[in-house]
Amino acid sequence: MPLQTIDAITGYHAHVYYDAETKAAAAELREAMEANFAGLRMGRWHDRPVGPHPCWSYQVAFEPEMFASLVPWLALNRGDLVIFLHPETGDAVPDHRDHALWLGAKLELNLDALR
Repeated sequence: MPLQTIDAITGYHAHVYYDAETKAAAAELREAMEANFAGLRMGRWHDRPVGPHPCWSYQVAFEPEMFASLVPWLALNRGDLVIFLHPETGDAVPDHRDHALWLGAKLELNLDALR
C-alpha cells in the first residue's frame, strides 16, 4: 500500500462521549474548549447514539493546524470522558476505523452507519 501524506487531511473531528451522569462534565469541557481555542466548530448535543457513535456525544471540528495544541490539551483536561478523534480525508470508513485516536477507553463504532 502506498504511503499517504498528511496533505490528505483537511480537518479533524473530536467526538466527546458522555451520558446522563457525565453530561455536566462534558458541558464544562466544552465551555473550556470554547474559551481557550478560537476557530473550533462546535456540533450539536446528541443525547442518544448517532451515526457510528455508540454513546451520546457532541462533535468538535477543527483545522489540522490546531492538532498540536488542542489534542494534548484534551488529553490533560478530559477527566473521565472518552474522546474519539479522527482525521477528515474524504474517506469516512478508514478515517473512523484505521486512522482514529482514542483518549480514554476504545469503544466499538457502528461502521455500517458510514457505508
